[in-house]
Amino acid sequence: MLFNSLEFALFFPIVTILYFTIPHRFRWALLLGASCVFYMAFIPAYILILAFTIVVDYIAGIVIESSQGKLRKTMLIASLAANIGVLAIFKYYAFATGSATSLLQHLGVNVSFPAWRITLPIGLSFHTFQAMSYTIEVYRGRQKAERHFGIYALYVMFYPQLVAGPIERPQNLLHQFYEEHFFDYARVVHGLQRMAQGLFKKIAIADQLAPFANKIFENPGEYHGLSIFFAILSFAFQIYFDFSGYSDIALGSAEVMGFKLMENFDTPYFASSITEFWRRWHISLSTWFKDYLYIPLGGSRVSTPRWCTNILIVFTVSGLWHGANWTYVIWGAIHGLMIVFEGIGQHMRTEGRHSCRPALTAAGVPPLLKLQKKAEPEQPQSGWVRLFGIVRTFTLVCIAWVFFRASTFSDAWMLLARAVAGLPEDIRLLAAGRWLPELALGPTLLKIVGVPCILYLEYLHRRKSVWLRISYWPAWGRFAAYYAVIYLTLWAASNRSGGQFIYFQF
Repeated sequence: MLFNSLEFALFFPIVTILYFTIPHRFRWALLLGASCVFYMAFIPAYILILAFTIVVDYIAGIVIESSQGKLRKTMLIASLAANIGVLAIFKYYAFATGSATSLLQHLGVNVSFPAWRITLPIGLSFHTFQAMSYTIEVYRGRQKAERHFGIYALYVMFYPQLVAGPIERPQNLLHQFYEEHFFDYARVVHGLQRMAQGLFKKIAIADQLAPFANKIFENPGEYHGLSIFFAILSFAFQIYFDFSGYSDIALGSAEVMGFKLMENFDTPYFASSITEFWRRWHISLSTWFKDYLYIPLGGSRVSTPRWCTNILIVFTVSGLWHGANWTYVIWGAIHGLMIVFEGIGQHMRTEGRHSCRPALTAAGVPPLLKLQKKAEPEQPQSGWVRLFGIVRTFTLVCIAWVFFRASTFSDAWMLLARAVAGLPEDIRLLAAGRWLPELALGPTLLKIVGVPCILYLEYLHRRKSVWLRISYWPAWGRFAAYYAVIYLTLWAASNRSGGQFIYFQF
């Protein structure tokens, strides 16, 4: 069931009204049943996959908590193997066999693997990672095993964040299902405001940018210059408003009922470095990889070469998590390389300022001081320096998005090459007063005005809630703002049918 569908417009108020009407002891059952209905609206049979992993992880958690020695580790491995195995079969089998076939044919070996073309279960990577975090936290002793099977199943299947996150930790979410939530007018209003904000981002911005980006990326050999540049920008904002819009709806719908989910975005396009970008973009995933892959690999408490390797492993795996295609792997590796270069560059600048205090690891290599406790506080950046960092970071992120969105590596390379090669001619045409027809595809008002306005509002929101600012307005001003958001969303929906959220495919 899509958040931007008429079905959800009926589903959400019915479930919410029932939630506040029935006694607290029955609410978990209502939410679990509603979550099953929500998920089965896509492909009903795939709920059996969720049921399998839920049963395995529920049993594993109890055994891990009550056992000692090798049995605990064996059950953890069994749980992780079940989850990763399901993910590998449904998401990566075709990719792995196709890549192996191509490699063997290149080496002169003809071999064929059994073909298995199936539809990827929606949101499989998200609830798989959430389930894995539970058994890992129980194994580490940071979370007690959940004995109530229904509550544990609800932890995995809670419908607001079931198919595209945020990827929750058991410490944050499980206990909330035991707490009684009462109807609170201010909280409900804020949750509805956030849902409206998310729907506006998705329908009025992301869905309006999608046709132009799709047309260029799906026909890379037919366009050049500014058309490609604007397509890259369109996709950069499309994917951000699409995914952050989903997160807003997820957090808002949970907040209406009294649940607090973790924030998933923090104005990432205002980051002044790639490292900062990943502290602000898809926060639940980046922290998941930090806690469960980066730190177990040694994190930053290793030599510089080892740290570089750790970063590249984490981001390459992160790219593969996003999709079974080499373009995603390349996208992840690009971000990993950029963070490595940032870290080495900052280390060299720091070493230049503290050259009289060299520090060597056991391997005889200076550690990256940026990842260690700093000897003195970091100096704040001036406004112009930060602005330059924001522009540079956004440019690099956009270049990497080309590999994320393109169908193949050759398409991505072609787009970048044709964008640069055709730029002088397009500038000459524009200077002569000739408009490029491709740039006028679809409604342009929200493309030109909506994107910067929403970004500016998000910048203000980071300092002080925009909805809190609006609450100080007189009644006519508040309702005029609400009306404008609702009207523009409905107007945009009437101009273009809403599509599936981009991250559902992951």
